[in-house]
Amino acid sequence: MAYEITPNIATELISHEGIVREAYRDSVGVWTWSIGITSSSGHKVWPRYVDNPQPLKRCFEVFEWVLRNNYLPAVEDAFAGHSLTEAQLGAALSFHYNTGGIKTATWVKQWKAGDVSGARKSIMNWKKPPEIIPRRRNEQELFFDGVWSNNGTGTEYKVRKPSYAPDWGSATSVPIKDILDELFG
Repeated sequence: MAYEITPNIATELISHEGIVREAYRDSVGVWTWSIGITSSSGHKVWPRYVDNPQPLKRCFEVFEWVLRNNYLPAVEDAFAGHSLTEAQLGAALSFHYNTGGIKTATWVKQWKAGDVSGARKSIMNWKKPPEIIPRRRNEQELFFDGVWSNNGTGTEYKVRKPSYAPDWGSATSVPIKDILDELFG
């Protein structure tokens, strides 16, 4: 079954991530942009976005392309033979975007085998670092209960210069749902 990235799914994922409109160096020095996108995604980040902030719409267009090409196929493979609701797809994509572990996750195997209770518990095994626990709970509620956690906004950060590190103190809540509805709706 071919799935689509919907505005709800994109909004949910972005609400768990940060938005940085120009290139920055992540915690290990990799040039990163938009919603955690690096050149290893197949979209060249450096030097394209260094000192070159982009509109949110462009950030989200590339983010959707990365999700569709780099993450959605693995989620589809992991759940082959099973139909996912929009909420389940959103939760699985969020989990995979964060962990890269959709194909090896015990909770996926348990869910596919019909052990919903075991799967609900096992998704919480992916809880390192501890700061990720709220996200994992949100993914758990979305996958198993259909409860979306986003409020239509994302958190945007500026870049400190000359270090090109994210300025975590600059966090600003920005409305994103309307842009995503326009792009994907």
